[in-house]
Amino acid sequence: MPLQIRRVVTGHDQNGRAIVSIDEICKNVISRRPLHSSCVVWSSGEFPTDNSGDADGGTRPVATVDPNGTVFRLVEYGPGVAPRNHRTESIDYAVVISGAIDMDLDGTTVQLKAGDVLVQRGTIHNWVNRGTVPCVVAFVLVAAKPVERAGTSLTATN
Repeated sequence: MPLQIRRVVTGHDQNGRAIVSIDEICKNVISRRPLHSSCVVWSSGEFPTDNSGDADGGTRPVATVDPNGTVFRLVEYGPGVAPRNHRTESIDYAVVISGAIDMDLDGTTVQLKAGDVLVQRGTIHNWVNRGTVPCVVAFVLVAAKPVERAGTSLTATN
């Protein structure tokens, strides 16, 4: 069953009163590899963002990270999801919504389960679901400078 996420977005009417401007099941669910699906709930394109506009930040085309802004994405990792070892130029805030997932970092593995939170600071990593049920993780990615170590820039990798 595809990822089913209800997205509620607020805004303002012409008089400045708070309103619900979007209330829908996310339509932009994509799969980049087997046993993986995700949807961008919102992206800003700038930081700090301007909340005055009416454009739908969930429909902007974005890569993994928005180099000038933020991305709020939900991801479902099925059991046995294909690996994707990568690094992003962002600080990532993650909350495991359901299931469990292993985060592999350069020789270290940490298991995260529903309710656990993570702050990912530009480290190379891979998500592995060794369980029997899907795992859903909510991510907020905020653009960041590449990590510098020993005169080397640790840039993004796919």
